[in-house]
Amino acid sequence: MKLLSVAKATFLAAVLSAAAYAPAAMAFEANNTECIAPAGAGGGWDFTCRQVGKALQDLDLIPGTMQVTNLAGGGGGVAFAEVVNKRNGEDNLIVAASSATSTRLAQGAYPGNDMSQVRWLASVGADYGIIAVAKDSDINTLPELLDMIKADPTSVSVAGGSAVGGWDHLKVLIAAKTSGIDDVRSVKYVAFDGGGEAVTQLLAGSVQAFTGDASEAKGFVDSGDIKVIAVLAPERLEGDFASYPTAREQGVDVIGANWRGFYGPGDMSDEAYDFWVEQIGAVYDSAEWKDTMAANGLAPLDLRGADFEAFVAESVSSISTLSKEIGLIE
Repeated sequence: MKLLSVAKATFLAAVLSAAAYAPAAMAFEANNTECIAPAGAGGGWDFTCRQVGKALQDLDLIPGTMQVTNLAGGGGGVAFAEVVNKRNGEDNLIVAASSATSTRLAQGAYPGNDMSQVRWLASVGADYGIIAVAKDSDINTLPELLDMIKADPTSVSVAGGSAVGGWDHLKVLIAAKTSGIDDVRSVKYVAFDGGGEAVTQLLAGSVQAFTGDASEAKGFVDSGDIKVIAVLAPERLEGDFASYPTAREQGVDVIGANWRGFYGPGDMSDEAYDFWVEQIGAVYDSAEWKDTMAANGLAPLDLRGADFEAFVAESVSSISTLSKEIGLIE
């Protein structure tokens, strides 16, 4: 009887021990985390990876540091293809995304062209567009720039960090159409792999204007190298961008809000998916991220998991309609 009791006790202890350790064994534990920025250094995707990665580290939401990999090309298409075709099952990988991502998906520009090939994690804010010129430019307002394009479209080249037909391009075309330029295809747009490279070309005198987002232009605004002639927001931004006029103030009724967030590989495990949704959400909720948003002109946009996926789907649908309206796709 005593041996039986000991055996039962030993068995019970083993069962309890296994039960206690089972959740830990099944839970996802991040390690060697990586964020892909689908453009060169200095752009909006690079900003998103580096700033959120830093916040994840500073808030102890991931172990160690997060590696940022710049993988430029195709308006984000190179990175999308890399994840879908080569890294589809990686749990420690997230990818910066934005309205530029949904724009290229809407226009059929990505391999496979299906947003369901990846898992949409969460947003971290909305980045309003800007139009800027070099600090020594004779152009001081958005109507002046648009009048120059009306008078001689060949005299003005506008640089942006998205591909032709991408979100940076679309913002300029919408402004042009709103101001009475019927043939928006006459607007000369020069695509670069990231906003940083586009601004560099502006400063070199290769182009006359820049279209991008507030966050990616922040460093150049602070240094005084560029002159913001319009912010594509419904009203003036707070913080460092408060002194810059909106397009609406200047009689050009256009708003260009670029959401920022992340997707993960399509075969990412549910445990990893839940982990990243929660951790990115924790960054968004933090006081540190609120300070980052204010300092870089980011507006609130808090969407997580299924809500974010539904939002991206709606974004793809609406941009597809817009692209057809202005003749970019059939």
